[in-house]
Amino acid sequence: MIGSSGVKGSPSGVRGVIDAVITEPVTFTGSMVTFIGNMLLRTVRPRMSFSLFIKQCEFVGNQSILVMILSGMMIGAVFGLQFGEIFRIFGAEGMIGAAAGYALSKELAPVIGSFLVTARSGSSMAAEIATMRVNEQIDAMRVMAVNPYNYLVAPRIWASVAMMPLLTMIFIISGVFCSFVIGVVIYDVDLAVFFDKIQWIVKPRHLWEGGKKAMIFGLIFSSVGCYKGFFARGGAKGVGRATTEAVVISLVTILIVDFFISYLTHIMAQDALL
Repeated sequence: MIGSSGVKGSPSGVRGVIDAVITEPVTFTGSMVTFIGNMLLRTVRPRMSFSLFIKQCEFVGNQSILVMILSGMMIGAVFGLQFGEIFRIFGAEGMIGAAAGYALSKELAPVIGSFLVTARSGSSMAAEIATMRVNEQIDAMRVMAVNPYNYLVAPRIWASVAMMPLLTMIFIISGVFCSFVIGVVIYDVDLAVFFDKIQWIVKPRHLWEGGKKAMIFGLIFSSVGCYKGFFARGGAKGVGRATTEAVVISLVTILIVDFFISYLTHIMAQDALL
């Protein structure tokens, strides 16, 4: 009996692994592409409401500023302390600001900033739209000839894409400011040396790279949040499940996409040197 049950159970086990590793990710990717395509189409025809876009910009951008400033300051302060201990060994304390600015502009600000906004705004998007779905409000919108992609999805996604680069710049400025305070107060770095090293190491293209990453990450977490909320099922439990899945998928996707963007940027930089 044990042997027969094991034989019978093995195909289903293999099928479950295939579904989890191949079928479900491919299905999700295809559904997401279709979802974003519908959003882009409904942005133009019918035209997206500008007032709804501004409202979502205020929600994603303005209401996230304090979180970004505080987080940027703490990250910059920690970097200042850690880099200061390392650079003190080599007598190069003046590099604190340059190292912090480089790390923040290229990597930390867009990634950590998108994590924070995902937790605050992306989860809210998923929960709000999922609640409307389980309460059949989205179906009622269709009956009233209101396109839900145009009314619910497009303003949230475009607002996230537009606001994330600005929030990332605020994160960078806050982090560099705190690293400046740590460098000057604790490690006695000269002001002129501090800013001269930043100008030497951190280039405008690094800020541009961080801004482009932030736009892509904003597209990711807003699209996933709206998608999970739009197709939520199962009442209150479905709302919670959609919100949790939206946050987890967004965070993991952001990390994966960040690696590939960084790798491609590295390859392009190497080719430019050849």
